[in-house]
Amino acid sequence: MKTCDVLIIGSGLAGMSLALRLAASQKVLLVTKGELLDAASAWAQGGIAAVLADDDTPEHHIRDTHVAGAGLCRDETVRFVVEHGRRAVEWLIAQGVPFTQDEGQLHLTREGGHSHRRIVHAADATGRAVQKTLVQQLKSHPNIEVLDHHIALDLVSARKLSRTDAPNRCLGAYLHDKRAQRTFPVSARFTVLATGGTGKVYLYTSNPDVATGDGLAMGWRAGCRVANMEFIQFHPTCLYHPAAKSFLITEAVRGEGGLLRIPATGERFMPAHDERAELAPRDIVARSIDFEMKKRGIDYVHLDIAHKGEAFVRSHFPNIHEKCHSLGIDITREPIPVVPAAHYTCGGLVTDLHGCTDVAGLYAIGEVSCTGLHGANRLASNSLLECLVFSEAVEKHIRAQPAQALAAIPAWDESRVTDADEEVVISHNWDELRRFMWDYVGIVRTDKRLARALHRIELLKGEIHEYYANFRVTNDLIELRNLVQTAELIVRCAQARKESRGLHYSADHPHLAEAAVDTILTP
Repeated sequence: MKTCDVLIIGSGLAGMSLALRLAASQKVLLVTKGELLDAASAWAQGGIAAVLADDDTPEHHIRDTHVAGAGLCRDETVRFVVEHGRRAVEWLIAQGVPFTQDEGQLHLTREGGHSHRRIVHAADATGRAVQKTLVQQLKSHPNIEVLDHHIALDLVSARKLSRTDAPNRCLGAYLHDKRAQRTFPVSARFTVLATGGTGKVYLYTSNPDVATGDGLAMGWRAGCRVANMEFIQFHPTCLYHPAAKSFLITEAVRGEGGLLRIPATGERFMPAHDERAELAPRDIVARSIDFEMKKRGIDYVHLDIAHKGEAFVRSHFPNIHEKCHSLGIDITREPIPVVPAAHYTCGGLVTDLHGCTDVAGLYAIGEVSCTGLHGANRLASNSLLECLVFSEAVEKHIRAQPAQALAAIPAWDESRVTDADEEVVISHNWDELRRFMWDYVGIVRTDKRLARALHRIELLKGEIHEYYANFRVTNDLIELRNLVQTAELIVRCAQARKESRGLHYSADHPHLAEAAVDTILTP
């Protein structure tokens, strides 16, 4: 059994920044499913939203966040995050993050839904620049141990161990070593879920392969409430190319003048859908593209930035230019073929302003959490900001807690299981799940499609439970189990919302309800 003061599951910006903040006084164990740069944070191209310009104010940022969130943002949370924005960016600068400069000042760009330029960025690869900077510090810190190629199998709670109705507290987790194929317990005084989102529950996603809803499913099984899982943000513009896997074309391309066009005619279509045209919030842009594709029977639309000139495109979007050029697309002279894809989970485990979940000793930060910041639709570049602000909030809360004794957690019992006889069951179920979630629980939903999806989920849950009970666990089985649980939470939340709001659009309930109410599920 391993022990630590704080167990952090997930290595995106939320997990990394918290580990560095805590390491001065705590022994930290940071767990990542792959390498440290495999998390979704490293894929973030756009940047971090913060009020830094002279003509901008916190009230402007707060208003923009509320408008995008379609009436569901929690004002207390929005103000808390926005007012800590400058401080979060200054902390990253102090860590050495090389943000793009313009004549000695931070260069600020603008993205859809923002009324002012307030996105601090590192060219068009902000997430990777931030992550690479933090990785160097993590690896050299004596109080931080990194376990790569490990996946958390389940949380361990006092109630689960004692099998009584005693006060519940998280005591640690069981981890699975993917290379050694062994499972072992970790006892921790505090446990933090920083596991990111759920994009891999859908057939098309901008997320990395590790985004399988692990923390969400584990938190739900441990007794945490879940909120607003129906609000899945579909990024409007992912590169459409058979050789490109989940390559995102940042919002900033539209923010800097990129235009969406119909491939056959070159005509713009966004002005017909929204007065803000290409600068409309993501849900409107994604739905508009989906509408045009279905109406015209086309597989993609074009995003055109070529009119800005080669020098501008190369300097502002070097990574996108390089990636597209490697696939035979010269974005300085021709448009980029794009399609919508599952991108961000606005709901998650319910937390307070300290990052605390419903289970004592268990925190959730970043995309796995539901703080109330994003409401029914996340404003672009607010997500990395949320990671930073709440990592500081969790750090302060943990430091203020009295010392907790480490619990003795029994070893993982594999005495009654065998090796799987047919791995094809897992791969088939994984494929089936992602396809029907895309078809039935995608950008536009109906009551009948949701009911069909839930019926299939129930069948899959039965098969997976039987598999989990009888065979040794593998990474694919753990992820599939979590994806099916996540899919059920998405569908149940979607069924509960009898309106269309933000990212949730129902053809059977197209109107906005008078009252804006969170969808909360209790285990």
